[in-house]
Amino acid sequence: MIKRFFLTLALSFGLMSPSFAAGTIPFSLSQQFDSLGKPLANCFFYIIQAGTTSTPQSAYQDSALTQALPNPMRCDASGRLPQFFLADGLIKVRIADKNGVAQAYPNGANGIDNIQVIGPSGGGGGGGGGPDPTTLLQTGHMELFYGSGTLSGFVRCNGRTIGSSVSGATERANADTSALFNYLWGADANLVVSGGRGASAAADFAANKTITLPDCRGRTIAGLDDMGNAAAGRLTSSYFGAVATTLGAVGGAESQTLTIAQMPSHYHSASILDPGHTHPFSAAQFAAGAFGISGSSAQQVNLASSATASATTGVRVTSSNGLDTTNSAGGGLPHPIVAPTILTTIYIKL
Repeated sequence: MIKRFFLTLALSFGLMSPSFAAGTIPFSLSQQFDSLGKPLANCFFYIIQAGTTSTPQSAYQDSALTQALPNPMRCDASGRLPQFFLADGLIKVRIADKNGVAQAYPNGANGIDNIQVIGPSGGGGGGGGGPDPTTLLQTGHMELFYGSGTLSGFVRCNGRTIGSSVSGATERANADTSALFNYLWGADANLVVSGGRGASAAADFAANKTITLPDCRGRTIAGLDDMGNAAAGRLTSSYFGAVATTLGAVGGAESQTLTIAQMPSHYHSASILDPGHTHPFSAAQFAAGAFGISGSSAQQVNLASSATASATTGVRVTSSNGLDTTNSAGGGLPHPIVAPTILTTIYIKL
């Protein structure tokens, strides 16, 4: 009888004690980005009661909901949030960058409201998964950014090197370059690996080798001429200067010096007009008595005017370049062939 009483009492207290079901949301362990795809390093992550403007909602680092996390939470240097757990129900979140500037949301909303906490008691069947990886920037993704310095989560495509923390790499020497090292090692066999390529990318990274990054300095980017289709022939080795179906191939130049064969067909008129000419002359007139003629038989002699026969001179053009040529003109210097261009920095995702 006494045992039954205490058992009933214990059950009563158990039923009266608060019970919290733990769950999470897809933001847990996810990396946050701004509208340009740049990681939100050291960002603030606010968890708010659903339907309110700013009333805090507790988050915990354990599924038993006993070890509270600060609110707001802070992302790490790569913009990634820690793992956290929430009580079952709906919540609201808001994100601000490291300077406290709130991030933009659709329709100007002040955060994202009415997010369902996913967990065993919330019908999620084992907890919420992370974000769809296809919606995030993948390793090897190239990004333009209007700046010139380093960018968290990325390295610059500047022809320098990446590798492990003791590799001596010149762009970034850190363990977080492993994924990009492996990707580039497999994607482009022309990228130089210090000491030569070994059995695998993983082996080379473990051996503290470096790999050269794509070199986009002073270069525009164009699509491969085939990209999974037949080659379009818009870029050919004759003019591009490299095989345009090879990833990472480089070609082109900022200037061009024309050869004679590349100049449009033309001529320089240099004719001389020589229509021919004559030299006129008039014969002298002799009066009576000239040449010893005298008397009544002496007569005045008159000779008619005349001229020499017409003839050309055979004049020809000559110059320092030779007979029948004109003097050269122009300097033979290269001329610019650069399209209108604006410069930014090109990054590649670690």
